[in-house]
Amino acid sequence: MEKLKPSTANSPPLTPLGFLDRAATVYGDCNSVIYNNTTYTWSQTHRRCLQLASSLVSVGIRRGHVVSVVAPNVPAMYELHFAVPFAGAILNCINTRLDARTISVILRHGESKLVFVDCASRALVLEALFLLPQNSQRPVLVLIADDTIEPLSSSLTVDFLDTYEGMVEKGDPGFRWIRPNTEWDPMTLNFTSGTTSSPKGVVHSHRGTFTITVDSLVDWAVPKQPIYLWTLPMFHANGWSYPWGIAAVGGTNVCVRRFDAEVVFGLIERHGVTHMCGAPVVLNMLTNSPKNKLLRNPVYLLTAGAPPPAAVLLRTEALGFVVGHGYGLTETGGIMVSCAWKPQWNRLPATEKARLKARQGVRTIGMAEMDVVDSESGLSVRRDGSTLGEVVLRGGCVMLGYLKDPEATSKCFRNGWFYTGDVGVMHPDGYLEIKDRSKDVIISGGENLSSVEVESILYTHLAINEAAVVARPDDYWGETPCAFVSLKNGLEKKPTEKEIIEYCRRNMPHYMVPKTVVFREELPKTSTGKIQKFVLRNIAKDMGPMQNNQSRL
Repeated sequence: MEKLKPSTANSPPLTPLGFLDRAATVYGDCNSVIYNNTTYTWSQTHRRCLQLASSLVSVGIRRGHVVSVVAPNVPAMYELHFAVPFAGAILNCINTRLDARTISVILRHGESKLVFVDCASRALVLEALFLLPQNSQRPVLVLIADDTIEPLSSSLTVDFLDTYEGMVEKGDPGFRWIRPNTEWDPMTLNFTSGTTSSPKGVVHSHRGTFTITVDSLVDWAVPKQPIYLWTLPMFHANGWSYPWGIAAVGGTNVCVRRFDAEVVFGLIERHGVTHMCGAPVVLNMLTNSPKNKLLRNPVYLLTAGAPPPAAVLLRTEALGFVVGHGYGLTETGGIMVSCAWKPQWNRLPATEKARLKARQGVRTIGMAEMDVVDSESGLSVRRDGSTLGEVVLRGGCVMLGYLKDPEATSKCFRNGWFYTGDVGVMHPDGYLEIKDRSKDVIISGGENLSSVEVESILYTHLAINEAAVVARPDDYWGETPCAFVSLKNGLEKKPTEKEIIEYCRRNMPHYMVPKTVVFREELPKTSTGKIQKFVLRNIAKDMGPMQNNQSRL
């Protein structure tokens, strides 16, 4: 057997791009993309992506070039997930809610050659370009038009190379897409979502993207031809790999420009939506919407991005959603830990089921290993559900590294593991539960305090809409919990700070009780619904230390 070696017949590079070729053959006359009054079939989507890739090559885009896109969940955004790598280029999806300065930094850091710009983001991107240093190369622009949107005016002007549809029309439908030289060739460049103040460029390979895509379909048990509603931004970790995944199963992509709970319920009913994804904030918005309604048929909803409060899960499932919960990072390209559900848990009370489902779970089949370790020694912590440690991962979907940042790359790759920076516990049954980001753990009087645990109790208060807990300096304890909350609309009587603190005292250990409660109309969030705790930490710090606060009771 030692003479048997890999050959070109059995070792072509793994890539998810071939899923679109297959979809065009198997599901050619089935709907691929729906957006307002526009509908494409899989054969049309396949042809359009080839034409666009052909046009990219004709204007000078070459293998390894970075092509950026600033757009919401519109058909062009979906097609670019195939068309850009079809041209041999690296796809860089940029968060539409970033400020011009940050976008300028991303374009410069990634050395983007071309940027597809949605009409609603035109002014933002023009400002970003004018912030680039004079000696840096500016990317060319292509406009994604939309008749339903009135573009924002701008005093800045720049020539656009073409429109998106113009490039599609000019392209060759017989174009043979450029396959990667090796499966380790970079395919996507994503920047971390902004819950910290210094996002980094995450590079994923064709192989890693193939792995997470297939793994995500299997773990969520996505059937053939689902109706998938795009409530999760595709620019967030490439929609957790589902742009390629929905092509693999010949599903229908229902695109929506922005999240609106009433619109979402309408699209679910109109198109018979079966699947959707979203951060816990999406679940919260659905359940708190005055327009929410019981679903006629179950809709499978996969949530990740932040630990979801059990109370929010309970309310969401009461509407008829079947919630799956997982854990992933931009650095893994999608979800690679999921709360694998056991049939015997269905016999438990609803509150206990919600508590179990709030745990992140076990590694998916595509991951080699997962553990919770002591950050200094690297040794596994006790599986007792209470000993904190850092979550580490090992598997084929982990990123290649951070672009132009060897120091950050080497810092997170240690001892053969990827160190996530997330703090969690391992339960006796082998299920992971995330407790915090390492920087969000509050150390009060020598006690390590999980902000997530405090938030989960706050979410059970009937008046609270959103909650986030951060550290506030304290002269005596060093740090104490400071809770930022927004309240639900339409309350007859709004709770006071004292009442919320008393509620916490009745429902959690006294050392965990927030010593300060700050009311806000809305908490600052990223476009994917993650609350920006670094913003809140700065606010709490500016409030100054609490004084003479020796009481824990």
